[in-house]
Amino acid sequence: MNRTVTLSTLDHGPVVVPEPSWCLGHADHVPCERVDLSHAGTEHRLAFDGEELLVAMLSQDPHAKTPERRATGLYVEQTGWAATLDADGVRRLAATLTVHAMHLRQLADQLARLGNEEAGQ
Repeated sequence: MNRTVTLSTLDHGPVVVPEPSWCLGHADHVPCERVDLSHAGTEHRLAFDGEELLVAMLSQDPHAKTPERRATGLYVEQTGWAATLDADGVRRLAATLTVHAMHLRQLADQLARLGNEEAGQ
């Protein structure tokens, strides 16, 4: 983490924050409280039949009140998707969830590597 970014906050004015290499930047930043500053990585949208089921992305809140939120993590959000499926639909959904589980494991591996890199700094 060699880069920094200066972000405006409502409570502390401009704040210089180290920016992880995976962060997509802050072009759409709106001034907020310092505790609410966050870094976000690429969104991974996991879908079934064109409908979004999950969104996952690397995330870090460097000034969060709790230490565990200051560490890089994988933000995962479930959508409100629901459907009644026939037997074939359930099988297709199960197969899709298996693929998504593999993708989430790959993201977990990436997160573990980043954690090791952060610990080594």
